[in-house]
Amino acid sequence: MLRSLEIRDILIIDRLALDLAPGLNVLTGETGAGKSILLDALGMVLGWKGRADLVRAGAETGEVTAVFDLPVGHAARAVLEEAGIAAEDELILRRTAHADGRRSGFANDRRVSAEVLRALSDTLVELHGQQDDRGLLNPRGHRALLDSYSSQDLAPLRALWAAQREARDTLFAAEAQIARAKTEEEFLRHAVAELVKLAPQPGEEATLDARRRAMQAGARIREDIGRAQGALSEEGAEGRLRDAYRWLTGAADKAEGRLDEALAALDRALNELSEAQAGVEACVEALDFDPSELERAEERLFAIRALARKHGVAPDDLADHAAGLQARLEALDAGEAGLAKLSRAVAEAEAAYAKAAKDVTKERLAAAARLDKAMARELAPLKMERAVFRTVVSEGEPGPEGMDLVTFTVATNPGAPQGALNKIASGGELSRFLLALKVCLTGRQPGLTMIFDEIDRGVGGATADAVGRRLKALSEDSQVLVVTHSPQVAAFGAQHWRVEKKVKAGATLSTVKPLDPVERVEELARMLAGDTVTDAARAAARALIEA
Repeated sequence: MLRSLEIRDILIIDRLALDLAPGLNVLTGETGAGKSILLDALGMVLGWKGRADLVRAGAETGEVTAVFDLPVGHAARAVLEEAGIAAEDELILRRTAHADGRRSGFANDRRVSAEVLRALSDTLVELHGQQDDRGLLNPRGHRALLDSYSSQDLAPLRALWAAQREARDTLFAAEAQIARAKTEEEFLRHAVAELVKLAPQPGEEATLDARRRAMQAGARIREDIGRAQGALSEEGAEGRLRDAYRWLTGAADKAEGRLDEALAALDRALNELSEAQAGVEACVEALDFDPSELERAEERLFAIRALARKHGVAPDDLADHAAGLQARLEALDAGEAGLAKLSRAVAEAEAAYAKAAKDVTKERLAAAARLDKAMARELAPLKMERAVFRTVVSEGEPGPEGMDLVTFTVATNPGAPQGALNKIASGGELSRFLLALKVCLTGRQPGLTMIFDEIDRGVGGATADAVGRRLKALSEDSQVLVVTHSPQVAAFGAQHWRVEKKVKAGATLSTVKPLDPVERVEELARMLAGDTVTDAARAAARALIEA
């Protein structure tokens, strides 16, 4: 519920504070007194799109503050939570407008964007006028209004629509892939056969290159190592050292120890020589390879590198590349079977969506019948018991919300043709149709402050009285704010304010005055009689209030 509205330096309002209450709140005043300015100001603080030049002439900034009661469970709390703002029992919205067009919005003193303000406003306030009533006159929004009236959950249907679309997309993608694959079938088969025959492995190119370089180096040094092996053999150094050791051993007994050190040195030399021979022999064995092995290694190395260049990948990636080509070839070979399976999946998804859409249609038809009956009940008190309201549910293009078109139609008299609201009903009739619709469609949306901006325009007398009674009934369990020129409607208000313009220090300013019982009679008398208020008009005003 909107508890208060404070306005500073907006258009022709310098300072204004308005305290509202539950029930029916009435705003009256002369044409041009500034009633629409209050709605402009409220729209500004709620983030609605409106006129840009709101700052009062001569002021640098203008500001509007709206205070709402926010009971536990109110839908606005979820919006605040999503915006990272702690919800309290009181919600204070404030928005400042600067003369240069800049605007700043706040919710409980936390800066917020206009989008957040608009999201909050959807849960707090509904504004209803005669010509643009929340899309009631636009057939494009009628289906959503009917679904809201019936509280129908369309999430499962939307999910089935998405699943159907995904199944179709998958099928189309598979068909396109197979079509592309067929254009390169010859290349795929040749490439896969070539790669499978070579069967390159990750890391193989580096291994082959290292082995090839080792064999090439071995071929160059093997001859010198062979000569060294011969020089160290029995025919070379080893034989001579052994001869020297044998000869010195024979002479050692007669040398009285003088050859002992020489013999020990020769013994060590023979041992070292033996180790050198073993190392040389091991090297010879390592370098001993079949020349054809080098040829085979080079051939495979060059083949791997050539194939990598051909396919534009690194040698180590050839195996993965081969697997990818193989998968494409397998997809091509298994194409028809795969397409048949995907086609069955599409058919199943379409059938599931069609069944759910038909169920939604049945619920819409039932809701349409309920809405038509509710409208008949609402139109009778509004002196339109002969009018016929019909919610027409017809076949439309399938979509995430089903395959129905929904249109609100009316016939103002029995036997008259049905037609769209804004084309069949006159101004006064249209007001009453919209009010009846609002009563029916809003009955399931608690917690909203409903604002009716001259929705009684074009009606008077008993019809205006019926409109006032309906607004009063609508306000019994909610808050209704009505801007009206009808004394019959204003007489039902629980609170009454008069909007008036005054010239102060050469400036025209708009003010809002709460009316006491005496002032209220005077205002209703003015609305009845015009500029000259008579005792008869005052008596008529009292009769309206007491009726």
